Amino acid sequence: MEILKVSAKSNPNSVAGALAGVLREKGGAEIQAIGAGALNQAIKATAIARGFVAPSGIDLVCVPAFTDIQIDGEERTAIKLIIEPR
Repeated sequence: MEILKVSAKSNPNSVAGALAGVLREKGGAEIQAIGAGALNQAIKATAIARGFVAPSGIDLVCVPAFTDIQIDGEERTAIKLIIEPR
């Protein structure tokens, strides 16, 4: 599954376009976000992407989960959003 990493400075429209493209190509995607600001941008992007793919008959669902990732040798807890068609 394709992993998209989102930061607090990410543009939600750009992330939504990338997410829609991955969904059309691979059928599912995972978004990783660390922190409240990044999660806010990720949720906005998911809502926008849902509007992008709805005309083609795709209804998206989002499953949130925690994951541990390594950043500069340090383990951090991130939230991952698994985005799939319903």
